[in-house]
Amino acid sequence: MEFFNEAKEKLDRELKSGSFDKYGNAMKGEVHKALLDFCRQDKEFAQAVAQGGSFADCMKAVSKCVTGGSISDIQAFGAAVKFYFPGAGIDVKMSINLCAEVEKQAESQETGSDKGLILDLSAFL
Repeated sequence: MEFFNEAKEKLDRELKSGSFDKYGNAMKGEVHKALLDFCRQDKEFAQAVAQGGSFADCMKAVSKCVTGGSISDIQAFGAAVKFYFPGAGIDVKMSINLCAEVEKQAESQETGSDKGLILDLSAFL
């Protein structure tokens, strides 16, 4: 957890203070979140981020991968990982959930019932 905390502090600080081009500015928030997630997953990667280059330089490396004015999130996250840990890559697994909206509604109804009892104090006057 030591290197994760160091990496998080560094990335958080450099996200706010770094200088980014138009592509870096557009992607920095999501790349930041992905890098933090990767740091949580692997302490060796967290160490590489904590001791590696700046987040602004990372975003410059990601921006170089933009072709035709765009880049997918997966390509951006992969480029960011390679910046801090050359030779590394990311695995992406996606699946479809045909009942996502139904599950979301059911979840919100369950949490909505936990609000407790609401009293109208004007009824006591």
